Amino acid sequence: MPVANQRGLELIRRWVRIFDSAFRIPGTEFRFGLDPIVGLIPGVGDLASPILSLLMIWHGVRLRVPKIVLARMVFNALIDGLAGVIPVAGDLFDFGWKATAWNLALLERHAMPGRPATSGDYLFVILCSGVIIVVAVLPLVLIWWGVSWLQSFGRQLI
Repeated sequence: MPVANQRGLELIRRWVRIFDSAFRIPGTEFRFGLDPIVGLIPGVGDLASPILSLLMIWHGVRLRVPKIVLARMVFNALIDGLAGVIPVAGDLFDFGWKATAWNLALLERHAMPGRPATSGDYLFVILCSGVIIVVAVLPLVLIWWGVSWLQSFGRQLI
């Protein structure tokens, strides 16, 4: 691996450590980082983790990580970003959902000449895609059902 790519990966490792595992709760193995703490700052806090994830994905492209693995990294980041929008609950979610740490593991595992994508990578992307489709289609189905119900209810009144 070229020196520039190695330096970039080391820099990402440091940031991930700061974001996801810089602190340990005494007497436990539970670790957390600045991500849930910074997330409490309105606006700015919700952007910090997605920006780091975006840099990781960009570095993954440079390292020729398989596209399906990049898609998995994007889904990890999307879940993290969407949960972060919910006040307080999103910050609590950040204590458990370590998207940047998982994306770093994917990046290190699949970086050239890394391992090929696994069936688990494909399954994760397929499941996330299915959830997105359901979430996109469900409101349309509910609207159609509501309009149909109102029409049948209106006919009964006449």
